[in-house]
Amino acid sequence: MRSPAASAESEQKHNAVEEKPLEKIKAYVALTKPRVIELLLVATIPAMLQAERGENNILLILLTVIGGWMGAAAANTFNMVADSDIDQQMGRTRARPLVRHTVSNRDASIFAWALTAASFLWLWLLCNSLSAAVFVLITIAFYIFVYTKWLKRRTHMNIVWGGAAGCMPVVVGWAVITDQFPAGVPAQWWQAVVLFMIIFFWTPPHTWALAMKYREDYKAAGVPMLPVVRTPAQVTRQIVWYTVATVLTTFLLIPAAGWIYAAAAVLAGAWFLFMAVKLHLGIRNGGPVKPLKLFILSNNYLALLFVALSVDAVLGLETISEMLGWTITLF
Repeated sequence: MRSPAASAESEQKHNAVEEKPLEKIKAYVALTKPRVIELLLVATIPAMLQAERGENNILLILLTVIGGWMGAAAANTFNMVADSDIDQQMGRTRARPLVRHTVSNRDASIFAWALTAASFLWLWLLCNSLSAAVFVLITIAFYIFVYTKWLKRRTHMNIVWGGAAGCMPVVVGWAVITDQFPAGVPAQWWQAVVLFMIIFFWTPPHTWALAMKYREDYKAAGVPMLPVVRTPAQVTRQIVWYTVATVLTTFLLIPAAGWIYAAAAVLAGAWFLFMAVKLHLGIRNGGPVKPLKLFILSNNYLALLFVALSVDAVLGLETISEMLGWTITLF
């Protein structure tokens, strides 16, 4: 008969064996940057609902989100492999799986390639959209080779141009819906372009507000984010201008949407701009500021805007252009 101490030791070893696979799974999930992928959901779903106002093909939307998630997960995993050296130098990223060696770089790369192939085939075969599948491949290549390997470590404009990869979920979603249209039905791609540009202009103030908080981390890693190479006042001035561009761009979609989206674009836009200006004035006047508040607000702003667009589209409300008797026949 074993002693209580021996039994306890045996139980601990048994638990450790059981916990190891779970830790491995958690590590692979962490490689995909789940919180970053939230943008995929925030952007893809409203784009698809707007592309087919009033139709609401829920199954197709769900399939597209899954396929797009795999593509985004692949891009984020490739990004972690490429950035594993600088992640070791930043306090914010030292707990990532490749830094802790929970997963090897080789295994992470294999995982990323598998996700890439799965995403392409999923969107092509299950969503019946070769164009969406190709867009995902372009996005992954752009994110890794243009942003991560070229722009990120060379220029303070890295997130401006590199952020284009984060705008692609709306294009993927729009492509899936329009590929189901019969020949001759206008795809209204101008709306996808507007949605793309909303996220494009939104990304810099969103990212720079976070980078102001973690400026020393980026500096230590040698990444020339704008807050590292410019004064706080210069950074917040740029944040204000990009916020203005974001809000004005949201107005371009108002003719193709109903009153719910229009109200959200105006009211939420005024809120976002007010907070950006408040941050800039606080920095300029030397008062205490909390850039992270604007970062959180920017997330809430985009979520509110796109939820309003989703509700507007699901209800199939009369669009502003229809109310005014306008005809929009762009590509």
